Amino acid sequence: MPTPTPESIAPPATFRSAGVLVAAQGAASLIAAFVLLVRAVSGEGDNAVANGYGTAGWFGVLGVGVGAAGVALILGKRWGRAIATVVQLLLLPVVWSLLTGSHQTVYGVVLGIVVTGVLVLLFSPPSSRWMAAEYSDVDDELG
Repeated sequence: MPTPTPESIAPPATFRSAGVLVAAQGAASLIAAFVLLVRAVSGEGDNAVANGYGTAGWFGVLGVGVGAAGVALILGKRWGRAIATVVQLLLLPVVWSLLTGSHQTVYGVVLGIVVTGVLVLLFSPPSSRWMAAEYSDVDDELG
């Protein structure tokens, strides 16, 4: 019976669940990009045209990247974990800002729960064991 390769082992539910949350973050960024683009085209708000296109483009690029990482996690691609982890770590100061300085406590709590949840799912024991399975035969050869 052939031994399963790390690529053939299905990712755990924790890994895929993190992927769903990260893909939702990417979708939220794309929605924000669309709203900012509509505001820029309509000329709504202060400096909407001057800043709106660039900000919409920035949110669009980020949305595509984060969404791709989320889909990669859902499909069991290990490279998505690095992008998802960096995004969550970059969102932690945003959570702090929402909770303290901007007085948007509800948004801060919701975002904080999502960010913490993604990090817990990505680094949970089943996810970590699955990620480490790629290196298990190397350990066997060294030991």
